[in-house]
Amino acid sequence: MSVPKKRTGKPTGGRPGAPAKGSGPRSASGAKGAPARSSGGPKGASPKGASPKGAAPRATGPKGAGPKRGAPAASAPTRSAPARSTPARSGPAPSRGPGAGRGKGGPRRTPGAPPVRSADRGLDGTQVEGRHAVRELLLAGNRKVKEILLAEQMDPAEILEDIVDLAHDLKVPVREISKRRLDAESRTEASQGVVAHAEPLREHSLADLATSVPGSPPPFLVAVDGVTDPGNLGAIIRTAECAGVTGLLLPRHRAVHVTPTVTKSAAGAVEHVPMALVGGLPAAIEEMKKLGVWVVGLDAGGEKSLHRVELGDEPVCLVLGAEGEGLSRLVRQRCDQIVSIPLVGSLSSLNVATAAALAIYEVVRRRSESVG
Repeated sequence: MSVPKKRTGKPTGGRPGAPAKGSGPRSASGAKGAPARSSGGPKGASPKGASPKGAAPRATGPKGAGPKRGAPAASAPTRSAPARSTPARSGPAPSRGPGAGRGKGGPRRTPGAPPVRSADRGLDGTQVEGRHAVRELLLAGNRKVKEILLAEQMDPAEILEDIVDLAHDLKVPVREISKRRLDAESRTEASQGVVAHAEPLREHSLADLATSVPGSPPPFLVAVDGVTDPGNLGAIIRTAECAGVTGLLLPRHRAVHVTPTVTKSAAGAVEHVPMALVGGLPAAIEEMKKLGVWVVGLDAGGEKSLHRVELGDEPVCLVLGAEGEGLSRLVRQRCDQIVSIPLVGSLSSLNVATAAALAIYEVVRRRSESVG
């Protein structure tokens, strides 16, 4: 950055006593040594004039000069008084909260209060990383972009020029910083030299996503049951957007939300797929069924092949299980149908993002056949 560092808080010469020595007895008497020691002993001038040498004041006036030059020392007890009163202050917890905030943040919580989880902050999506993700953020125009950070001395690229031009048109500040500072700002393994700060993603209600709109295709929803890997969630969102999924359901707890890794993996798809946070997926499935949505769960233990799934032109929701665990028991019980992907190799499972891509496009294929 070109902003100069502040120097006002640093001592200039490492000799903070020099101005007081020059403005005290020397300026008043016109002499440098003797007058100050002979006439200013009782008034405290002698310690200031003789402090660099240290011999005469210590021998002649330790008691007389002590109370006057000891004024700073006398203030030490007043500063230490709050420290002695800390047992009294430690009683009420709220009085310690602001001071404890300078640490790691744990003491700021009221004792007994539940921990603050990232899920409680909503969908998030406030930090977008990656060239394609940032360009799509600007192109979509769905939320306000606060600033864009670019790494200095990057090789010219057309996509970087697009980002700068779009930011200029939208009056979004663009700052170039060193690669080291950008890496410190980044929360992904490779930001590609581009980081954007924006407003959080807008949350949609489940009813809005599951309700059919006249003149539009029937809802096609995807719900994830406990997916915690941000790379997998980003890949699922990207596939969903390309396949025309109309909404994504994320559990409010025990699931990853839209982190910088998700935005980068999704390559801008988070700007186009409406998302809803649900308190519990089993209850959300019951609500969708009341709204006429056919719920299909994808699990390795499914009794029917994905290629034989029963689908028509009705609204449908595809539920994906967590990595390694599959669908939870309550979710399995509430789905209208459980299907699986046939596997003929030696391995027993697919990555959840890969399984999601196969299942999503199978739903697209079956629905297009029913319509055609």
